[in-house]
Amino acid sequence: MKIGILGGGQLARMLALSGYPLGLEFIILDPSSDAGAVGLGEHLQGDYNDKALLTELAEKADVVTYEFENVPADVASFLSQHTQVYPCANALAVAQDRLVEKNFFHQLNIPTAPFANIASLEDLQQAMPTIGYPAILKSRRMGYDGKGQVVLKTENDLSNAWESVQGVPSIVEGFVNFQREVSILAARSPQGEIVYYPLSENQHSQGILRVSTCCSDDPLQQQAQDYVSYLLKKLDYIGLIALELFDVEGELLANEFAPRVHNSGHWTIEGAETSQFENHLRAILDLPLGSTATRGFTGMVNFIGDISDSKQLLAIENTHLHLYDKSPRKGRKVAHVSIRTDDAQQFTRTLQSVVDLANESDNS
Repeated sequence: MKIGILGGGQLARMLALSGYPLGLEFIILDPSSDAGAVGLGEHLQGDYNDKALLTELAEKADVVTYEFENVPADVASFLSQHTQVYPCANALAVAQDRLVEKNFFHQLNIPTAPFANIASLEDLQQAMPTIGYPAILKSRRMGYDGKGQVVLKTENDLSNAWESVQGVPSIVEGFVNFQREVSILAARSPQGEIVYYPLSENQHSQGILRVSTCCSDDPLQQQAQDYVSYLLKKLDYIGLIALELFDVEGELLANEFAPRVHNSGHWTIEGAETSQFENHLRAILDLPLGSTATRGFTGMVNFIGDISDSKQLLAIENTHLHLYDKSPRKGRKVAHVSIRTDDAQQFTRTLQSVVDLANESDNS
């Protein structure tokens, strides 16, 4: 079986690495000649809108998936006329527009922070008495890892904020006084079978995910499962999905969902019986889904911008280093380290040691 992947970054790389033990082959469409995954399969280099390349991808691949949600939804629709594409183009379209996504949550009775549609500075000024301060202005489309977002603290910030998003269609969201940021990952098969991973608790640095830790037996697990199951069923979703949530005094508010494998689930490679990457492939190929049971205490640390000496990291017990074959660049995810151990205290110590090295790398 040959899997087509739109995008050749680290998520595509980890999908391919998880698929090799299953005897799978990969064909990767990416504009870059040196994307991290291109050495792991056939590479079609070119634009995502190149109809000739898309046709070639559809002819060669038994099924097509994608590693990031900014692939144009019409590209997925075009491919679906020629081969199987999972997740469906509709899931991609909903996730690509923050306003559509927020309204979709509300249709499913999944609560969110207060929000308003913003098409002009006047819209923003009129919305703020209801939304309140502080708030955040976000472009409706594109933007990730904190990009395309401006914090609003007072009325004096509105004009500059609107200029900074360059007048593109946006939404404004009220801040919520959350205790934790969490995410839940789940995979759904064509027959409707769903498996859920334990909640991940997430910590960010300058808008980019830094640390995710697995929360086995979390009291909010069922609430998160209910919400993500609403999404999966309504979208008739096939593959892995990630739903990001705020924990507000024991109640979960939805932030956004990603129709793909997700950074907060990287710990599943070593820390779960079946990784998120393998379960995504199993789902889109209509294979039995694997167990999501955890293996002890586990978590993940991102390295952003650059990475410490690999020897230092590999010398730390119970760690697993994943390099993305990317050149260093400020704000760029270049690697992650996962930690897995059977001892809770050892996990805490090891996690802190890795975080310290990640912070050093980030600031070097």
